[in-house]
Amino acid sequence: MPEEVLFESESRRSREEIASYLRTVADSLDAGNAITLTRGEQSVTMEPPVRPTFEVKAEREGPADGPGELSVEFELEWDEDAGDGGSDGSDLEIE
Repeated sequence: MPEEVLFESESRRSREEIASYLRTVADSLDAGNAITLTRGEQSVTMEPPVRPTFEVKAEREGPADGPGELSVEFELEWDEDAGDGGSDGSDLEIE
């Protein structure tokens, strides 16, 4: 299935700024509200269902014998028509 990017933003931010963005998303999820992403003239609003699929991924890219790039990715995913994501029953912990 082809991917269509609806919104994208990448910039260096302080840890505090990133925490604030994530806190805003968490507050919206807690309240059952839509999430609106805006940068300049570009904007998209999405309404996650009650139980979207939540993916957490830690990656290292680069050569096996040298320094690379590390990343942590958090992703919410759901079908546009189905709404409610499934659950695999395992417990995620983030410290």
